[in-house]
Amino acid sequence: MIVTPAAGVAGYRITKTLGLVRGNTIRARHLGRDILAVFKNVVGGEIQEYTKMMAEAREQSIDRMLAEAKELGANAITDVRFSTSYMMGAASEILVFGNAVIVEPE
Repeated sequence: MIVTPAAGVAGYRITKTLGLVRGNTIRARHLGRDILAVFKNVVGGEIQEYTKMMAEAREQSIDRMLAEAKELGANAITDVRFSTSYMMGAASEILVFGNAVIVEPE
């Protein structure tokens, strides 16, 4: 499946728009990661535990969006965007959304 943040796909034409598709996940921080983050905060630098957690959350959200698009019969998703929302003290949501479409080579 073609997934792009662009409105179209080079070399293809959109023959049908199937509608909005989305995928999301809500992740909470882990106490063990928080302890490591406190130490990293003191010396500075990337908090790799959180980077990994957010990367996994993005991938899970993308997988869910792809599954929704496949159910509609799409072979591409255009205009893909990500959004992150703070849910509560230790949790946030990752949302990915786009337009499910059918494309054919030009």
